[in-house]
Amino acid sequence: MTRREAAPKGRYSILAVGASWGGVEALSQLVATIPAEWSMPIVIVQHQHALSGTALERIISRLTSLEVVDVEDKQLIRPGHIYIAPANYHLLVESDKSFSLSLEAPVLYSRPSIDVTFRSLAEVYGEKCIAVLLTGANEDGVDGLRQVQAQGGYTLAQDPQEAIAPTMPLTAIKAGVVNKVVLLKNIIPELNTLLSGGKN
Repeated sequence: MTRREAAPKGRYSILAVGASWGGVEALSQLVATIPAEWSMPIVIVQHQHALSGTALERIISRLTSLEVVDVEDKQLIRPGHIYIAPANYHLLVESDKSFSLSLEAPVLYSRPSIDVTFRSLAEVYGEKCIAVLLTGANEDGVDGLRQVQAQGGYTLAQDPQEAIAPTMPLTAIKAGVVNKVVLLKNIIPELNTLLSGGKN
């Protein structure tokens, strides 16, 4: 597992979270721990059925005072928002920090794909990106974490021992693309420590 020193306060500017099977439960627990004063934009990619609509947005909205939105094409990324990748679209980020949606073929049977979004964020945000991989039953997100790390960003994975589906975080850990493995309840406290310039 790769380990790095924590970056100085203010270095990071976006948080990406990917999840698959068991993700709605994991995301609900994660979002419930986010403090009201949280300002860093959060991008969530959850594997969803093509006809899911805005169901995930409604679930997450009930758990936080932050603004939760189902992403629209060309929408600008703003502080204090949680952005949900819409069902049946890949979610990418442009150089002007706006979103774009794609109907390109599914990746690892998934659209939205975690890898697609993580790679796009790594390209645009570089070392300013934090990416977290939660529960899931395939390998989506592993290559995305690799790209985030390659650009100098920071990566975390949910502890596979508590994940409903451990394959996704476990594969990332075995691939050496995770800076730290964390229990779900400790992810936001861990990030707060990281953002305040503490050791990790």
